[in-house]
Parts: sequence; C-alpha cells; structure tokens
Amino acid sequence: MNLEGILAIGGKPGLYSLVAQSRGGVIVEHLTEKKRLSIGAQAQVSALQDIAIFTWDDEIPLKEVFESMMKKHGNDAAISPKSSAKELESYFAEVLPEYDTERVYPSDIKKVISWFNTLHGTGHLTMPEPETEEEKKEEKES
Repeated sequence: MNLEGILAIGGKPGLYSLVAQSRGGVIVEHLTEKKRLSIGAQAQVSALQDIAIFTWDDEIPLKEVFESMMKKHGNDAAISPKSSAKELESYFAEVLPEYDTERVYPSDIKKVISWFNTLHGTGHLTMPEPETEEEKKEEKES
C-alpha cells in the first residue's frame, strides 16, 4: 500500500493524485472522476502519507490505520461514512482500539472511512504480499 502522491484538499471533496508542480501551486487529478485541476499555493493540501491519528500514547500513521481496516474487511469496503456518530465511533474502536476519543472527532472518523472506501474502490489499497523464506534470507545476507 503506497499513499505517496495522494492528496486531500481542504474545501474540495474526494482525494486527488499529484500530477505535477507548477509555479503557482500543484496540478492534481481527482482519483474517481479523473478531472485535472490546478490548485493554488494558498490552498490547504495534505498528503495522506503525512496524516496520523491520535492515540492515547502517540500517533499512528494513516497507512497503519488503513492496514488494520483491510485486515478487518479483506476485499470489502468499510461501513458507510454516513452512518451515525455512535456507529462510526464503535467501528473505529474495533479497528483502532487505542485511538484518543477526546481528540479524534466523528467528522475525522468519517473522513478516514470515506478515504478508505475511495482508495479501496480505485484499487490503491492492496495488502502487502507475505515475504517468502527466500526473501527473508536475502534481506539478512545483505
């Protein structure tokens, strides 16, 4: 699973992939609609690889949260992000039991689930292949 180059843009729905950087900002392409946009440098742009979820002890990268969600669902999408706040919170507690309930709001959970479903639908989420014994030996030798 590689979240590199996947962006969330404040005020714009959905996720975008980075196409190029321009003088005044970035050029992005919507993951599902495939429409390209030029986003100014003043826009709130967040790379998914840089986002983390608060836990009671530390922060967990979004990639690890998505991996936990994939273990729970396999090849299925997660619950609907339009579920009630209580359903979203209980679902997130199953996926990430140690998340900080005081700093992670239902709106944050809704975004994470929506992003997961979008990435799942576009084929960006894949479980890493388990390493074979041969690959493990090669890593130890180098």
